[in-house]
Formats: sequence, C-alpha cells, structure tokens
Amino acid sequence: QVQLVESGGGLVQAGGSLRLSCAASGRTFSTYHMAWFRQAPGKEREFVAGAWISGNTYYANSVKGRFTITRDNANYTVYLQMNSLKPEDTAVYCCAASRIPSFQRAHYGDWGQGTQVTVSS
Repeated sequence: QVQLVESGGGLVQAGGSLRLSCAASGRTFSTYHMAWFRQAPGKEREFVAGAWISGNTYYANSVKGRFTITRDNANYTVYLQMNSLKPEDTAVYCCAASRIPSFQRAHYGDWGQGTQVTVSS
C-alpha cells in the first residue's frame, strides 16, 4: 500500500498552465504504475495520463500534446504538467497507484485525496 498526496491545483485562465505533484510514501514507489485521473461535476472519473514502471507514458486523447506526466523515483513523486488549459479541463485531479499498468480506475487500489483545478474562460 502507498499513501499519495496531491498538490498544485488552483484557478487559472484558459490558455494557462499548472503543474500538479503527487508525493508518495514508502520506498516501494518505483514498483508501482502511476496515473492521473480526473472527475468533473456530474461525470465519471476518467483516465488522464499514466507513467508505467517501464518508463512508457500514455495520455487520454483529450490532453495529448498539452499535458506531460513524469515520475521521479528518487523522490517518490509523479508530476502532471498541464499547458494550454481549457475550461473543460476543470475537475478534481487524483493520482493513483497500481500493480497493473492500466487505463481503468478499477485497477488502482491506492488514491490521493485529489486537488481541484478550475479553468476560467
């Protein structure tokens, strides 16, 4: 099990940028596949980006080319750099850890509390 704490959310104008951080507890961080999910009001939680143990990264089509996920195994942290933000990116963003490389939230057993991102038009 790993504890996750997100930070870096906030209010930004459309076209702006934010960087989210997710700090993990424990030295087993490098053994987990990490991902960012988001949930907008009235919508289901959706996959945003993943950084697998292999070093591969994956993105939802809606954020490809604008968001970048990176992981720092030495500091047990995963980041989500978000550029060219749009109002439709407004959501609570959560990081999650899994033993399985997956795009499905059901495969993630450890979650952070989430951080709010609000993009104004």
